[in-house]
Amino acid sequence: MEEFALDSGNTAFMLTAASLVLLMTPGLAFFYGGMVRGKSVLNMMMMSFGAIGVAGLIWVLYGYSAVFGGDLGGGWLGNPFEFFGLQGATDDQSLMAASGVPFLVAAGYQATFAIITVALVSGAVADRMKFGAWLAFTAVWVTVVYLPLAHWVWGGGLLSATGLTEGLSTPIDFAGGTVVHINAGTAGLVLALVLGARRGFGKEAMRPHNLPFVMLGAALLWFGWFGFNAGSEFAADNVAGRAWLNTLLATGIAMLAWLATEKVRDGHATSLGAASGIVAGLVAITPAAAAVDTWGAIAIGIVAGVLCALAVGLKFKFGYDDSLDVVGVHLVGGLVGTILIGFFATDANSTWYPDGAQNGLFYGGGVTQLATQTIVALAAILFSFTATYVIALILKATIGLRVSDEAEVGGIDLAVHAETAYETLGVGARVVTEVK
Repeated sequence: MEEFALDSGNTAFMLTAASLVLLMTPGLAFFYGGMVRGKSVLNMMMMSFGAIGVAGLIWVLYGYSAVFGGDLGGGWLGNPFEFFGLQGATDDQSLMAASGVPFLVAAGYQATFAIITVALVSGAVADRMKFGAWLAFTAVWVTVVYLPLAHWVWGGGLLSATGLTEGLSTPIDFAGGTVVHINAGTAGLVLALVLGARRGFGKEAMRPHNLPFVMLGAALLWFGWFGFNAGSEFAADNVAGRAWLNTLLATGIAMLAWLATEKVRDGHATSLGAASGIVAGLVAITPAAAAVDTWGAIAIGIVAGVLCALAVGLKFKFGYDDSLDVVGVHLVGGLVGTILIGFFATDANSTWYPDGAQNGLFYGGGVTQLATQTIVALAAILFSFTATYVIALILKATIGLRVSDEAEVGGIDLAVHAETAYETLGVGARVVTEVK
């Protein structure tokens, strides 16, 4: 093993990228917080902040090791005790050693991915999940679902070059289409099904209470996402530049496509649609950020904007209450980005290309990469759905998942946290209580 050589420029770049990705979770708190009703905004934001504490601790104790430690056999999981507490590792064992980035910086960067992934799930359970149950779910889900799937994709496991698709080609997931978005979207669907719908779902309006919060959250997510995608190169180079530009382009195009879809369907282009289109574009370009050229990024943005705008209505058709459209945006957007790599992947404009990967169908590579991407996406859905369903059923049978009807109607903020975001809500709730 070569002696580690610190690259201060790349290290500074990765520290900045890590900080940007961490900012995404408070940004998500604003995005989700603005979308719920005023009586549950604090609870919604607390779920994101709670994820930082729980997932961050798990990652430092055994998460990094379970993902990037030595494989325990069969590609299922890394050794969670190899770097327990981030001890015992040298910089030449860093995930980013080739870029001259120290071990602790690499571990910190990856921690922010675990945090944002579980925080994304919370949007599916808005207005009705116990806060304590959410923290317990976060701890168990990160351990049982996120860590194994991250090992499969990034740690040399089942969905890597030597995994399920070894006879086809190497899967491409530059920054987390499967590990983060398909995973979170699937988990959100499961929790929505197990918890059941909010009281009044489909019968009464449940409009966002603060659209400026939603727009602010989308802006913070877009800003932080440059660290998410460009930072996944682990170095400040031309590949990071390609990922940065594709992230800008696909996201802007997805926003416009969502707005156009709204205009045709509903007659109005809304601020909520703009914010949602931004997130859909960010999600879809994530796995493909360094694997497609300009035209691929544009195509991914268009498809994501249109399909995600249409997909958010599926909950009303099928009756599952995905409160803040985690399924429609993250599961569908993640699938769009992951599978369209099979059409648009090209090594012509980037020095980054994983060994064994092939160009997409539209770039002369045939259907091989498309088949690989589809298999990986389906495997991620199957694992995440099954494992999350088991976790949810166990927690429901033991500690319970859902708040009381009284707390849901009166507002989780006041019932669970003894606070309200807006004083008038607190006064109103107290008046109702006194009258009863």
